[in-house]
Amino acid sequence: MSATPHSKDDYDRSQRTRWILSRLVIYSLLVLWAIVCIFPIYWTLTTSFKMAPDVMKGNLIPWWDYVPRWRGWKSLGLSPDTIFNVSTVREEFLKRFFNSVLISVSASALAVMLGSLAAYGLSRFSYRFGFMRNSDISFFFLSQLILPPVVLALPFLVLYRQLALLDSAIGMIFVYTLMVLPIVIWIMRDQFSAIPVELEEAALVDGLSIWGAFLRIIFPLALPGMVAAFILALVLCWNEYFFAALLTSTDAKTLPVMIASQTGSQGINWWSMAALSAAGILPLVMIGVLLEKHIIKGMTAGAVK
Repeated sequence: MSATPHSKDDYDRSQRTRWILSRLVIYSLLVLWAIVCIFPIYWTLTTSFKMAPDVMKGNLIPWWDYVPRWRGWKSLGLSPDTIFNVSTVREEFLKRFFNSVLISVSASALAVMLGSLAAYGLSRFSYRFGFMRNSDISFFFLSQLILPPVVLALPFLVLYRQLALLDSAIGMIFVYTLMVLPIVIWIMRDQFSAIPVELEEAALVDGLSIWGAFLRIIFPLALPGMVAAFILALVLCWNEYFFAALLTSTDAKTLPVMIASQTGSQGINWWSMAALSAAGILPLVMIGVLLEKHIIKGMTAGAVK
């Protein structure tokens, strides 16, 4: 029995209504999730413009619940009326900011370089180390993330004291490289595994060496994954607090340690901490916006072969 035109129209209308409702539910959930994700950044930014009573009352909407002021930024010497004046706090902030940039970028770049070479070897060659094979070695790297950082506190303190690496940028770079190296290896191993081996075999037949095939064929294809691994490592290094507070005191102190130091006997300087946090978040937000295409491409590479 064939459907009448009237029943077909009803069916099409029902399908269209169902599609609209499903889209509405999906986008409503996405908007809700976006609000949940963005709210901490919004709260941090608005708190930097609040006075103490506004912070305690939990006022959220500028010019509605409170009048924004430059209280937090003024305490750092970064407000419009203090930016051109001499400020020891601003100099301290810029020094800690530079330390964070130097240590995080250097450690992330070193981790990507070493991790990419290790991941390439694990994805292309067969290794045997005692009873361990490639899968066991890969899991060994991942297992390093299970170890709580506090367990490494005393060994690192003793080792760094003997090597005179306490409160030094090079010492922090080494620690951060070891911290993010397992994640980089796992990300890049999947990236290299998604690249057909036949490309290297063809390059070797054409006369290239293994290093030549890696640099001229594999490296350009794996570059988006390296960018994604670098960004992830950079975020982890930039936000790291435990080792920065443990192994530094004055010269190599990073921005997270300075942010945490806004607590004192008089309480928490919420406006100063919020201004410092906003200044610390801004570089990561800019990197995420500028490299969004590479991050998404790197994260999705290898998902479909």
